[in-house]
Amino acid sequence: MALATDQDRWLIAIDIDGTLVHDDGYLSPAVVKEVQRVRDLGHIVVVATGRSAANGFPVIREVGIQDGFAVCANGAVTIEVDPVLPTGFRQHEVITFDPKEVLGRLTEALPKAHFAVEKSDGSYLFHRPFPTYALGENNVETPLHELSDHPVSRVVVLSPDQEVGEFLDTVERIGLQSVTYAIGYTAWLDIAPLGVTKASALEKLRQHHGIRADQVIAIGDGRNDINMFEWAQAGGGIGFAMAQGPDEVRAAAAVVTSSVEDDGVARVLSGFEGILFSRTLG
Repeated sequence: MALATDQDRWLIAIDIDGTLVHDDGYLSPAVVKEVQRVRDLGHIVVVATGRSAANGFPVIREVGIQDGFAVCANGAVTIEVDPVLPTGFRQHEVITFDPKEVLGRLTEALPKAHFAVEKSDGSYLFHRPFPTYALGENNVETPLHELSDHPVSRVVVLSPDQEVGEFLDTVERIGLQSVTYAIGYTAWLDIAPLGVTKASALEKLRQHHGIRADQVIAIGDGRNDINMFEWAQAGGGIGFAMAQGPDEVRAAAAVVTSSVEDDGVARVLSGFEGILFSRTLG
């Protein structure tokens, strides 16, 4: 197949956890192979993750992406990959907000929860311990009242004593109208500036690259990927949910692919030419 030109390039957005990598961090060689194959055809693969840039970049590098952009912190941070730099990337855009009001409401409603904030430089402050993998290496334990001293790109809430359903109900009752939030598989809440999602960041990249709205694919497994599916499908693109995702995630996607353990991303990308062919028939 000839190398894609500006007019026929696609943008393919792929989540990390539960999509590119397994729960234990394993990245299948079949997935790496298909990502590289599609990139070699001239299409643009953008990793879009809830992870911080520092936590997401090792997977970006492992999957073989050595240039271009990636969306981190659920859209609040966009990075440009540059292997020449010591970190391997530079910040392209960082969107921040004042966390005082949100943290005040959350700490009152969830007094036993663990709170952390991601600063504009990608480092974290936290007041109670998080799982070792969650915040990366650049994190500092800080008194709760100091978490709101500076603008942040993200607030993270972990409530290990609550079931997901109970946690969902609590968050709904709080009514976080001034921010955008996404709830994970567990009692985990990511809070970003109002209107900022993976989709909002991806739309900027789509326009930057001049890619048609109907030539986008989004692949993910979590509640924070629903907005990606909606963005892709609203423009005529395709959303693919991983088979192990929650019911509401699978319901939001146009197609459900295999689970991460069965290389769902590789399954989607190996059929990419079939997608292109079906579009020519349409």
